[in-house]
Amino acid sequence: MIIELEPIFQREGAVFPLEYTFSVEDDVIDSDIRVSGRIFNRTGIVRISATASYSGKTNCARCNKAFSFEVSVPIDHVLLAQAENEDSDLYIVADDLRLDLDALVCEDVFLAMPSRFLCRKDCKGLCPVCGADLNEGDCGCKPAADPRWDALKDLF
Repeated sequence: MIIELEPIFQREGAVFPLEYTFSVEDDVIDSDIRVSGRIFNRTGIVRISATASYSGKTNCARCNKAFSFEVSVPIDHVLLAQAENEDSDLYIVADDLRLDLDALVCEDVFLAMPSRFLCRKDCKGLCPVCGADLNEGDCGCKPAADPRWDALKDLF
């Protein structure tokens, strides 16, 4: 969605409501991304304040079980019509007074994704010996002894 920012920059107190959905082609995101919020000009400072929500399906990084999840990502940026230093994470420069909101939301969503997905915070994973799911109970396997400690066994 391309937003024309000129009317917002020109009028203090202007508000542009955001309520839309767009599609993303990705392996993890299983549905459309829903965006709700607003772009507003308060005291000459234009901000975007919104929330991007989506759901997805993936496998747990520890136990490899498939699970579904829902995520809400805050979208909060200051927008400038021009700036001397355009390489800053503190604001977004919209030279032509247009904003590609889909690209901005996608960037924020992908940056907020965890490096690995877990089905739950306390997931115990799989046994490294037999491959049993440790969330369902102890498998009875004894952990392999570390051969680096064998020299200390002789001392006792």
